[in-house]
Amino acid sequence: MILALNSGSSSLKYAMFDGDDAVVRGTLDAVTDHRAAVLGVIDQLTTRPAAVGHRLVHGGPDHMAPARLDAALLAELTRLAPLSPLHLPAELAAIEAVSLRLDVPQVACFDTAFHRTLPPVARRYALPSALLSAGVQRYGFHGLSYASITAALPPARLRRAVIAHLGSGASMAAIRDGQSVDTTMGFSPAGGLVMATRPGDLDPGLLVYLLTHGHDAARLDQLINHEAGLLALSETTGDMRQLLEQRAGDPRAALAVDVFCYHARKAIGAFAAVLGGIETLVFTGGIGEHAPAVRAEICRGLDHLGIMLDDAGNAAGAPVISTGRCEVRVMHTDEEREIVRATRRVLDAQA
Repeated sequence: MILALNSGSSSLKYAMFDGDDAVVRGTLDAVTDHRAAVLGVIDQLTTRPAAVGHRLVHGGPDHMAPARLDAALLAELTRLAPLSPLHLPAELAAIEAVSLRLDVPQVACFDTAFHRTLPPVARRYALPSALLSAGVQRYGFHGLSYASITAALPPARLRRAVIAHLGSGASMAAIRDGQSVDTTMGFSPAGGLVMATRPGDLDPGLLVYLLTHGHDAARLDQLINHEAGLLALSETTGDMRQLLEQRAGDPRAALAVDVFCYHARKAIGAFAAVLGGIETLVFTGGIGEHAPAVRAEICRGLDHLGIMLDDAGNAAGAPVISTGRCEVRVMHTDEEREIVRATRRVLDAQA
């Protein structure tokens, strides 16, 4: 059996798989100590896993495939922690916890690895090459989610596809022949689409302005990762479920929903240009799967791309919700299953 650990900045998802079947699943929210949380999960297991796979949000410029964890890789990941300060420390704490309880192989599964196929025109920032050498480039994230979706679709549906992973963290990927050729997130998970507490893309001049008007790096980090996005627009919450309930009577909640959908719709149009059209659009993630009103608003006005929704199917969350030439799907993503698959591939290759 293989245990998958999916550490978020303040959450922990876990699943034990026997072959391709999940025999244990769980989610812990409001986690403040990932080391203690993982120790608690392991202590509750009735069967000892043969291996543990971890989601690692960031692999930096050099880690483009899952890899077995050893002292050298751990040292490298510790050095990379500033690239993802919300996630990597929690993920490293989870790895440490497993080492304290279990003497089994551990495998790092990198979210950024899925986007290793980004071409230079999509990966490079228009900045001096010395910064590229220092690792400043577009990485892309949510890779395990995208890998889960692409593994579940037939190749014919992946020739020109856009996958929208919409949750508290939100991004999209442009897929050509099953491979990522562009994505909305860049150097960090704070860029791209508007999110629950993250702003998405910002004018860099705005950050310079804030730095010269009383914001230091720590204050900027707090603003960008915890005080922006839907929360800032609504002034009440970053939870899309609550915003949808409130928008009829609260203009600020309505604005937050409208801004979220506007930027998502704009990203689909941009990726249609990248791909030369869209044949498949997939909605996944907590919002993508469970908010038909958001799906409808995002797709509104995209008839020229062949994106037309079946209102009844969309309201019911049917697997296929489209009537136009672009097939629009609602799919569940399973990052834990993808972690287990990647872990198994690494261990089988070393057997």
